[in-house]
Amino acid sequence: MPRKRIALGIEYDGSFWEGWQTQPHGRTVQDVLERAIASFADQAVATICAGRTDAGVHAVGQVVHFDCDRQRDENSWVRGVNRFLPPQIALRWARGVEADFHARYSARARHYQYWIWNDAVRSPLLDRRTGWVFRRLDVDAMQAGAAQLLGTHDFSSFRSAQCQSASAIRTLIRCEVERVGGGPLVRVRASANAFLHHMVRNLVGALVAVGTGRERVDWIRQVLEARDRTQAAATIEAAGLYLTEVEYDAKCGLPRAQERLLFP
Repeated sequence: MPRKRIALGIEYDGSFWEGWQTQPHGRTVQDVLERAIASFADQAVATICAGRTDAGVHAVGQVVHFDCDRQRDENSWVRGVNRFLPPQIALRWARGVEADFHARYSARARHYQYWIWNDAVRSPLLDRRTGWVFRRLDVDAMQAGAAQLLGTHDFSSFRSAQCQSASAIRTLIRCEVERVGGGPLVRVRASANAFLHHMVRNLVGALVAVGTGRERVDWIRQVLEARDRTQAAATIEAAGLYLTEVEYDAKCGLPRAQERLLFP
């Protein structure tokens, strides 16, 4: 029976897992997902994701693909695999795709959100769901700083020392900061053709430095042009980061993620 390529849309709470990528201890999203697929399909599979998330990072729009010779309809994949998954991971959809589809290399853009609980007192209910900044953030200053990051640049100042990408050139097509409903929740939206390791968390860390008044707005441009990680702010915690959508050409036939407020 010929092998078929299947794409899946995955949602998960990253606070329960030690990142996406498989590890010998097996406590990663990839390990748990592959075991669930194997239990349903009665054969081992290897998944490839659109973007490897670190420990503590969440996803509502992760996309993966795998090859399998089991014949199942799309709804059966969702119901069947979810039966073997823990409550913190779920398939949102499944689609048969062409053999040349690749979850990572076929992607046109990745969309992230970072959520900050901006209040003098931490929130136990949002622990492991948001980053926490206790100083009042000047969102207008953060947005002015974010605007300086748009476009195609060398983002070396915002990549981790462990980043293995051959090039630091990326195109940031969206970077927006807003205070939701005038309350303590601040959302940063970032979209790019691709991101470097820790790039979103490092961008947000720099914007927080501006928002708290520790740095001037034009410091963002100076950091970007320095192409030196040591010139930037500290990496903000993983808890507030969400991979919300991976975007593909319409011809791939994959569902578009419905953007939604992750918190009321």
